[in-house]
Amino acid sequence: MSGPVWTGEWVQRELDVAVTTTGAAGSLDVADLVGMAVRVNPRRAHLLVSRVLGKHVPADPDVVRGAGMLLGRLVADRLVGVDSGVAATGGDLLAAALRGDGAAAAQLVELTRWTADRGRCDVLVLGFAETATGLGHLVADALDADVLHSTRRPVGMTPFGTFEEVHSHATGHLLLPDDPALFAGDRPIVLVDDELSTGATVMDTIRGLQAVAFRPRWVVASLVDLRTGAARDELDRFAADLGVQVDVVALAGGVVGLPADVLARGTALVARRTAALAPDRTGRHGGPVVEVHADVPRDGGRHGFTPAHRRVLDAALPRVAEQAHRALGSPAGRVLVLGTEELVHLPVRVAGELARRGLDVRVSSTTRSPVLPIDDPGYAVRTALRFPSHDRPADGPGPRFAYNVAPGAGSTSFAAAVLVVDDVSHDWADDDPAALPAVLAAAVDGPVVVLTVPSHRPPPQPLRGPDFGSYAPDEVGWLLTDLSDVPLEAPVEDRERAIQSGRAHYSESLPVEYQPGPAYLELFEQALATSSARLAEAVGVVTERVLAGRSRPPVLVSLARAGTPIGVLMRRWAATQGVDVPHLTVSIVRDRGLDPRALDHLAAHHDPADVVFVDGWTGKGAITRELHAAVQEVEQARPGASARSSPSSPTRARARVCSAPGRTSSSPRRA
Repeated sequence: MSGPVWTGEWVQRELDVAVTTTGAAGSLDVADLVGMAVRVNPRRAHLLVSRVLGKHVPADPDVVRGAGMLLGRLVADRLVGVDSGVAATGGDLLAAALRGDGAAAAQLVELTRWTADRGRCDVLVLGFAETATGLGHLVADALDADVLHSTRRPVGMTPFGTFEEVHSHATGHLLLPDDPALFAGDRPIVLVDDELSTGATVMDTIRGLQAVAFRPRWVVASLVDLRTGAARDELDRFAADLGVQVDVVALAGGVVGLPADVLARGTALVARRTAALAPDRTGRHGGPVVEVHADVPRDGGRHGFTPAHRRVLDAALPRVAEQAHRALGSPAGRVLVLGTEELVHLPVRVAGELARRGLDVRVSSTTRSPVLPIDDPGYAVRTALRFPSHDRPADGPGPRFAYNVAPGAGSTSFAAAVLVVDDVSHDWADDDPAALPAVLAAAVDGPVVVLTVPSHRPPPQPLRGPDFGSYAPDEVGWLLTDLSDVPLEAPVEDRERAIQSGRAHYSESLPVEYQPGPAYLELFEQALATSSARLAEAVGVVTERVLAGRSRPPVLVSLARAGTPIGVLMRRWAATQGVDVPHLTVSIVRDRGLDPRALDHLAAHHDPADVVFVDGWTGKGAITRELHAAVQEVEQARPGASARSSPSSPTRARARVCSAPGRTSSSPRRA
């Protein structure tokens, strides 16, 4: 057991909910891993509250990390069909840590962390939002595997897949990988959740993904497996009907006994015991709120996280923790590192780094799930902070919560806190007393450090005709934002005045473009007839030079607008030689550079060594200089990035192709 008072006793007594253990790793017991609380949710009355997840209960970061990586090691054993002994040893260490052994958690981390001699597991780990986003990361850390977590934050891209979690407070899940190639092939997918209660979410996920990314083997990994016998049989039948193998691993297994009227009793209990979800903060002001901005390669696995990202994060963590530590000063007591909803793994890692610097640290996270707080030692959620959502959620604004942060009766406050947010969710007024930083500051004794990291934005998906542009969809993908509905045209006189006065840049507006009249079109046709043969010859010469000596096709990246038609023509010429050449077009502006999100897309989807920039004409070389500067800037902004993730090494063949009547050249320019 976890101590003199189990934090599930109150619910066990009031709702007659019984939890028993049927099997576990080492000497673990289900009651070591979870307590219980009452949901404010009409679908389910009770809530199993994990003590090792770093979510509702502030926990030792080494305990959180060790438990997650131990689960990952169980996955590795199941994948290769061996018993390495890590379950028994790791389970004993985790049980000891949860029962008060101060050295056991660090030993567990050392036992379960990935080392090169173990080799990587070629799997994709998929964590469920919001409770298992960090847990999925930790499982993947132990396997040195790719990880993606589901999300409830849409970002304007088409989901690779969706599924439902029917008992959750927020049911819809989105899968938004940067690169759908994460799902390529038939390697196993490891589904990670904190609790396996019925298996319904697992089956819905597998069913949906099999339709778009079939594979013969799945592994389900959960901290606790509390399915009934009937639910286990249902998952077995489901797997047999699909013709797939579905393995299940957990740190502990058990059974939850529920009375038939538990939902009605829980609803009545919530009605009777409803209390303000924020503590009385009268007279409490807390310490100052200090803003710190840190750079990390990716804030999490919302759009995919690979071993390469893991290496860069490992290298960046000491610097990030040092920034937070300097801002904290020397707190005279326990420090809370608080993650925000789906952002859990990074706070766990930052908390671990702060602990290694000698601080007494606990880690937890905010949530959108409403839980009834009851200040009783035998109840898992004793206090609750309530504050408005701060990430512009798709389902509209609503309340958010941080549990067990404010002190319960007989407890002391945290001395300070580090609030970890991404820049998308850093959306509050600094002087708003109801906003998360102010609410948190009122609950702790010392400073609140708001550690903001950049939220990874998925590279834009190329626009294609006929919805955008007049070219066929396979001839060019436009790495641009469609501004067709934005009024950008202005009279020449107005544009010139704004530009000359410094109030505007020439790229911020367009001259009024009129429909060409018959005389203009006649002149165009004459020029085309005069120059088309020379243009075709020049395109052919340039394309042959780009293709020569390459073992695989290049990726043409034309510079809009003059380069775009040349890129189309080069692609057509290559096709006559039996070579299928991808072609994308990007925006580059004098004094503003090349769109960095377009470069992100190129780096994510193509080997930079294959990229060949294409333009239609050149003058004094201003755009060439902008191109070089843009690539160098990205390289400097991403120190330590791998060759594949840095667009600093594209081939810059030079080719000049000019379509103006009376001029032609096949001399080198920019391609």
